[in-house]
Amino acid sequence: MNHGTRLTPAALTARDIAQVGSAGLRGRPMRVILSALGIALGIATMIAVVGISSSSKAKLMDDLDKLGTNMLVVTPGQSMLTGQSAVLPQKAPQMIGKIDGVQNTGATGLTDAHIYRSEHIPVTQTGGLSVQAATEDLLAVLRGSMAAGTWLNAANGQFPAVVLGDQAAARLGVTQPGQQVLIGGGYFTVVGILLPLPLAEDIRTSALVGWQAAKDLLGFDGHPSAVYARSADEAVADVRDLLARTANPQAPHEVEVSNPSDALEAKAASEGAFNGLLLGLGAVSLLVGGVGVANTMIISVLERRHEIGLRRSLGATRGQIRIQFVTESLVLSSLGGLAGIALGSLGTWIYATSRGMPWVVAPTAAAGGFAATLLIGIIAGLYPAIRAARLSPTLALHAV
Repeated sequence: MNHGTRLTPAALTARDIAQVGSAGLRGRPMRVILSALGIALGIATMIAVVGISSSSKAKLMDDLDKLGTNMLVVTPGQSMLTGQSAVLPQKAPQMIGKIDGVQNTGATGLTDAHIYRSEHIPVTQTGGLSVQAATEDLLAVLRGSMAAGTWLNAANGQFPAVVLGDQAAARLGVTQPGQQVLIGGGYFTVVGILLPLPLAEDIRTSALVGWQAAKDLLGFDGHPSAVYARSADEAVADVRDLLARTANPQAPHEVEVSNPSDALEAKAASEGAFNGLLLGLGAVSLLVGGVGVANTMIISVLERRHEIGLRRSLGATRGQIRIQFVTESLVLSSLGGLAGIALGSLGTWIYATSRGMPWVVAPTAAAGGFAATLLIGIIAGLYPAIRAARLSPTLALHAV
């Protein structure tokens, strides 16, 4: 008889680890759901925050691709002599159009008139709306579109016809072309309503009338308040250098030149700037979920002391007991992580669809979120696993 022979515990296969690690969870489904909920909410918050920010940024970049970055806007600055707003020459649009590299131009001119839904509206209630003269090429330069009706042209631009920006139409309660509004003491017929113009926000709250009609009917002096110039992509920098002295050769220092696409690019770059707080809240929720998992595992160890003692008495090593409970914690947190990714992705899809945005869920965010749940699962299950492994088989069997 060989008394030196020592029995070696059987090694656990991956399948065995999965079975023993999930056995405790299968017997307590409600506890599993409640414990995984904290993890799920934390991951869902983080996925949704990143996803909504990415979707919004993608929408802005799509707008930039469609609208282009080759449009420059010329506006009057301040007069050096009086300190008041300067005035652009009446021929500024035509002069700018002759610059080499400029493809087409459009202009608006602010009038002193106000627009009302009817004569029954008090004159002080302007609604923040302005009335502007507009050239026929303006819509093409802005790459805008009509929500309804038609744009100003050579025919209707000489008569009391008006095109409303989307916000102006909403404030006036105008829903379709053919309705009439009061401008400068006379009624104008609405011939069109614009879709939003990201590169010309002021036009969204404006009523636009033909250039000649503004002169004849509203006393417009013909001086443009903004000239929009669309140039070839490779010529933008050169055109920008020439715009001020071309628009107003007598006083180029009284001319301001801007690129409205810069604002969209800045907005796209700033997307997510305020997401840190929301991500922090998601992280706190994730931490609370991790504490919940740890608490569940500790209770599980206390409730299953008899099982632990029986397995130890049958030859299970302390390492195998630790693996069992760490695996159980990993499975529990993984379920919460997968549910959180699904919920966060669904929330992002609902938000993006309702706002007309592309649906973007960064794979790195989903992978990072799931990796965080695995890390939390290991940390949350480590102490209960060590505690379970230290239980004496004899005391554990007699504890029940």
